[in-house]
Amino acid sequence: MDDLLEFNLPVNFKTIIKVIGVGGGGSNAVNFMYDKGITGVDFIVANTDVQALAKSPVRKKVQLGKTLTEGLGAGNQPDKGREAAIENIEDIKAILSEGTKMVFITAGMGGGTGTGAAPVIAEAAKEMGILTVGIVTLPFRYEGRKRIKSAVEGITLMEKHVDALLIINNEKIREIYGDLAGSKALGKADEVLTVAAKGIAEIITVEGHINVDFADVDTVMKSSGVALMGTGEGVGNNRAEIAVKAALTSPLLDNTDIKGAKNILLNIVSGENEATMDEISYINEYVQREAGNSADLIWGNNVNEALGEKIAVTIIATGFGTRDIPEIYINNAAEEEEKPTDKKIIIIGDTPVKPKESEFIQSNEYDSEIKVKSTSEHTENMNTEIFVQNIPNEEDHEKKIERHVQSSVEISSEKQKIADYLSNIDELEDVPAYKRKGLNIKEEKDTEKTDFSRETLTDENGEISIKENNSYLHDKAD
Repeated sequence: MDDLLEFNLPVNFKTIIKVIGVGGGGSNAVNFMYDKGITGVDFIVANTDVQALAKSPVRKKVQLGKTLTEGLGAGNQPDKGREAAIENIEDIKAILSEGTKMVFITAGMGGGTGTGAAPVIAEAAKEMGILTVGIVTLPFRYEGRKRIKSAVEGITLMEKHVDALLIINNEKIREIYGDLAGSKALGKADEVLTVAAKGIAEIITVEGHINVDFADVDTVMKSSGVALMGTGEGVGNNRAEIAVKAALTSPLLDNTDIKGAKNILLNIVSGENEATMDEISYINEYVQREAGNSADLIWGNNVNEALGEKIAVTIIATGFGTRDIPEIYINNAAEEEEKPTDKKIIIIGDTPVKPKESEFIQSNEYDSEIKVKSTSEHTENMNTEIFVQNIPNEEDHEKKIERHVQSSVEISSEKQKIADYLSNIDELEDVPAYKRKGLNIKEEKDTEKTDFSRETLTDENGEISIKENNSYLHDKAD
């Protein structure tokens, strides 16, 4: 036994991965993670609200903006949240300097502290050379346009200061778990954040048969921009198929596929009933096919006996280039001011109303509606159709009926004339048009029979002469 090497780890060994919850939403998520447990990770909460910090079970806490907010929160003001983070950024750096190689910064976007402070903390971490991953949530749609707009602005800043950014749409959570009580539904949102952080962290920290280490994760996530992540579980005879399909339809992906990703990180975890080589092969090939053959796939396989008969699959896809962020743009549309209604019904009595600078589409007098395309300055940016409906009085209505009957008789007469004309078309073609119309036209004398030459002018003796009254010659000088 003397030949065995001994590894003496320091008593105060620090983990290389840290998770920081920023603001109310981020801190709640980290509290949830702390209770559930993530192997090999340190947790920190950072907030301007001192009461929320006091309630957190997490040991490491940072009060942001001690002087600025005096422990009362940022009041839904991102600028105040940003200034609060700047005030205490050195406290954050001191914690991150303790051997940290990777940090997750989780925050709920749309409020004050999370929206304003998270980008500041992310910027500081990245400047320290730490692999920085943001996990942020978009507000529920019912929280209003102002909050969604603030969230979009915060995410835009966050994206500039992280290596990878996972965006979780709370509205998607509501669609899936909307029938739950409010507190339980919010718990599901925290659970999704936990799955995201746990899924990435334990790829590194949990030992497996085929390990994915930090260097692999760094390769996939370093400066990768927007990242997509999905996780799923399966049980039964087709558990591999169920798990991988569940991962690719995960709420984390928000109906977005992984096609076009440059890098894929895949982790397969099984319980007491370990995954077979056929199951592992099926999952790898399925993911590769969905991402495209050009995607570089890094995968790992380990065991967690707590899963029992299940297989769990975690997929992280990065490197989409300039691909849009669907969550941002879908919700960004909700922030726009509501435009006026598409259709307006204007009821007009006996007095006609002329719309300002309007272009009328011609219509006969019997139509009940006249379509108007408005071009006035007031509505130049509106996709609006205005229908003007005239309500005639009884006398006008009777006159219109009489005109309509008379018009119908005239139209019938014209139709009969056309029918008669077409029935004799062959005979009509043999008769010149001027005779059919009864025009009196005299026949011209054939010019070939004239005695006059087209080329010379002569007098009675046959000599060339010039007419004295030539209409083309004038004695008057110009």
